[in-house]
Amino acid sequence: MITVDRLTKSYGDYTAVDDVSFVCQPGRVTGFLGPNGAGKTTTMRVMVGLTLPTSGQVTIGGVRYHDIPNPGRHVGVLLDASAQHAGRTGREILTIGAKTMGLPMSRVDEMLKLVGLDDTEAKRRLRNYSLGMKQRLGIAHALLGDPSVLILDEPANGLDPAGIRWMRGLLKSYADRGGTVLLSSHLLHEVEQIADEMILIGRGRIVARGDRATLLAQASGGPSALVVSLDNAALSQGLSARGFTVEPAGAGLRVGATPEDVGRAALEAGIVLTDLRAGGAGLEDLFLELTSGAAREAVPGVRTSAPLNGGLPA
Repeated sequence: MITVDRLTKSYGDYTAVDDVSFVCQPGRVTGFLGPNGAGKTTTMRVMVGLTLPTSGQVTIGGVRYHDIPNPGRHVGVLLDASAQHAGRTGREILTIGAKTMGLPMSRVDEMLKLVGLDDTEAKRRLRNYSLGMKQRLGIAHALLGDPSVLILDEPANGLDPAGIRWMRGLLKSYADRGGTVLLSSHLLHEVEQIADEMILIGRGRIVARGDRATLLAQASGGPSALVVSLDNAALSQGLSARGFTVEPAGAGLRVGATPEDVGRAALEAGIVLTDLRAGGAGLEDLFLELTSGAAREAVPGVRTSAPLNGGLPA
């Protein structure tokens, strides 16, 4: 478990993280989302002792990171995939990590296989790695000690679509085994497919949190559905008779009702639907609206207002 308690980090007059509190639970993937410069990386650096907080604290399993003996066996960290000696090979980097943590050398081969780096790639020096290969090696290093907690900053950066799908499956499997995952990103679409809970941060402050359903309810401002049928006129008449608001939308209709309500009305009227989906504001809309004040670009239409290693609780 990761507990962030009233964390604040200031640099002179600039406050990078402002009174932030949240908890990451075992067995769940927590998405930590925000635009560039919102305070995500600063928060994660404080978590692992690389930056001292101005006030507040972060504990992992009830203990501050620098008080954890052999922390790599309990907390896997990936903050910068390039933060390794560029002249070392991938295998050498993992070997040094394994020796530091007191792990058997067989663990190096296990991790290389897990992240899909073959023997030729493992012998290549880091300076010759693509960004995607560096990310895979960084994930391998984070998992090397079989930790109960993972803290990952933008792990999908540089991965191709197949690599992103692989990473999602890997992290989901890790959480299903009881691990705690904190996943930072500015790519909402990727995170919402894996995260059990999402925390949105803007200008150093938490602006929203919850699971996907909770955030969608907050974004929509009421039920809404988009529907296309073989007889839109008849469907519109039937929905209006039920008291729902109906207005044209492209090739179909926007209805002030849930998709279930629309589907039920169409079934009773014997009208064939060719498309039906939720039509309220999506998570991306909510994300852009709530963090627009921290975005560098103006956004049109958006207001600017196997059990895991033990030793520590996950």
